[in-house]
Amino acid sequence: MAVPALLEVAQRALESVPPGVDGAQATASAERSLTLRFARSRPTQATSIDDVSVLVTVVRDGHVAAAGTNRSEPDALAACAAAACAAAEAAARMAGSGAYPGLPDPAALRGHGGHDPATARLDPSTGGAAMAVAFEEVGAVGAEAHGSWSQGEVETAVASSAGLAVLDRVTDAALRVSALEPGGRSGMATAAAFAAGGIDARAVARRAAAKVADLAEPARLEPGEYPVVLEAPAVAEVVDWVGRLAFDGLAYAEGRSAVSDRLGRRVAAPSINLSDSPRFRGTLPRAFDAEGVPKNPLPLIQDGVAHRVVHDTRSAALAGASTTGHALVPGGSGSGAVPTNLVLVGGGAADEAELCRPIERGVYVTRFWYTNPVRPREGIVTGTTRDGTFLIEDGQVTRPLEDLRLTDSVLGVLERTQAMTSRLELVTEVRHYGRRFATGVVCPALRASSLRFTG
Repeated sequence: MAVPALLEVAQRALESVPPGVDGAQATASAERSLTLRFARSRPTQATSIDDVSVLVTVVRDGHVAAAGTNRSEPDALAACAAAACAAAEAAARMAGSGAYPGLPDPAALRGHGGHDPATARLDPSTGGAAMAVAFEEVGAVGAEAHGSWSQGEVETAVASSAGLAVLDRVTDAALRVSALEPGGRSGMATAAAFAAGGIDARAVARRAAAKVADLAEPARLEPGEYPVVLEAPAVAEVVDWVGRLAFDGLAYAEGRSAVSDRLGRRVAAPSINLSDSPRFRGTLPRAFDAEGVPKNPLPLIQDGVAHRVVHDTRSAALAGASTTGHALVPGGSGSGAVPTNLVLVGGGAADEAELCRPIERGVYVTRFWYTNPVRPREGIVTGTTRDGTFLIEDGQVTRPLEDLRLTDSVLGVLERTQAMTSRLELVTEVRHYGRRFATGVVCPALRASSLRFTG
């Protein structure tokens, strides 16, 4: 859909809202994307999406309700608006006055360089070439390649009764390669960028293949606390949980945050500087959040000290603060606000090998899998290592390990961080089902003095 047309759809949806409400917002989203999946070094599935959706959000007596449609005809937009109004009115009748303060006023936006025309063309040969390279590199070590290539373009238009009328357009691309050897061991590597041309498929495939090239049987390590070197995907998992458990403004306002009563105090090593930076080079930028509020850089941890939390309009009202542009849905999410452009500044180490050198006996981790919070207020999560876990002995990665379960504080990992690589990597999660919303963490690899493995 052409850019002006999408904003026109949002404005027509807004005009369909009947009078008598306290505020309304219409969000129109257009996604064009292509995903190629592969397994056992063969293409297995290709899916393409070309779709427009409209969400109408209505405010009535401090309550927010929404309804959506995939049609843009006048009758469909009118029915969608009527459904949102009916839901908001029902909530107001049943619960009395609500806490939502009203839609935010328009504010000036800053542009970004997060749209690549070549990526937006969705040329399938780009992903096909990446798959061919993965098959070649992984096959060279006697393993099979599994994974996916995905690229897409998303346009978002927002119009509101407060006078907002904005549009943003972004692209993203991501490659994930897992090498699976006959004995069952796996190794994984990923890459992502706003432009497909920024992904070196051969380098990704070689990193994945190298993790299964060693034919030694995996050793078993007893539970305990060990020094660790975490590759960027593992660091990104830690940092993402820090963002969710520590810097969600709603959790902070309700006393459930891992930094509740700790703002202005040291929560990590002095070398840790973490921010939500939507225009940082290498991230997946956005101009505004789900309420049309501009996205601006926000420091979360500075020199190890907890600095700020993120808010949408709803959580900001509860906290007596202002929105920081972190709404996930119009009207604010019941689960709170989350930073979606986290950036952890790196250190001075050249690579992971340098991080390993001071360790006499420790664990090298590619990534964590199936992580879940155990005690959110303390920032404690549990999960397992996956796709490349190795023993470090006398400063060298020596042999593969069976995967381990960790149970530890994510802020504790940052508190025990000793060194980080200078090279930063974008680690992303692309939703392949539902509306595409690509987010990512830009981070280095790091060495921490200890990590608690419980099984």
